[in-house]
Amino acid sequence: MAQTSLHSPVDVVDFLTAQHERIRTLFDETLRAAGNERDESFVRLRRLLAVHETAEEEIVHPRAARELDDGAELVKQRLAEEKQAKSALSELENVDVDSEFFTEKLRELRDDVLEHAGHEERDEFAALRAELGDTELQLLQRAVKLAEAVAPTRPHPGVESALANAFVGPFASMVDRARDAILGYDS
Repeated sequence: MAQTSLHSPVDVVDFLTAQHERIRTLFDETLRAAGNERDESFVRLRRLLAVHETAEEEIVHPRAARELDDGAELVKQRLAEEKQAKSALSELENVDVDSEFFTEKLRELRDDVLEHAGHEERDEFAALRAELGDTELQLLQRAVKLAEAVAPTRPHPGVESALANAFVGPFASMVDRARDAILGYDS
């Protein structure tokens, strides 16, 4: 059961919620931009979504599945949403960023991702904060940061579980980061 103290200023919930805000901002920036600026903004968005989701899948969702009463079902729903978002994001990688199709699909993706983030914040993160103590939440935040540091930088639909990420993730990350370096997409 959770300790009865105020949560720390920076724990896993605060960290991931702040990333959700950054994702929302990047969607807005990408939709407002055009040409090269839109392409660069989309790359930043794609990268943040990829590392963010990987870290949640490796660290946060498994913990929620174990700790929360309805955790396994809750996580199953989030993973299905993440797979759908990864597929849409992957599709957008090969579309002209200035096309109407790109804009329409990016708006749909934004709506889906923000709805997904809301579910995580209300259902998963709030329950984890209620269930875990400050120290555990801080340790989870450090684990998420480490997972993000080595996560793939592109979407990989079908790789949503911690186990799949453990097997595919390191190779995908190496390939993604090499490709990013060649294309000049440094972090």
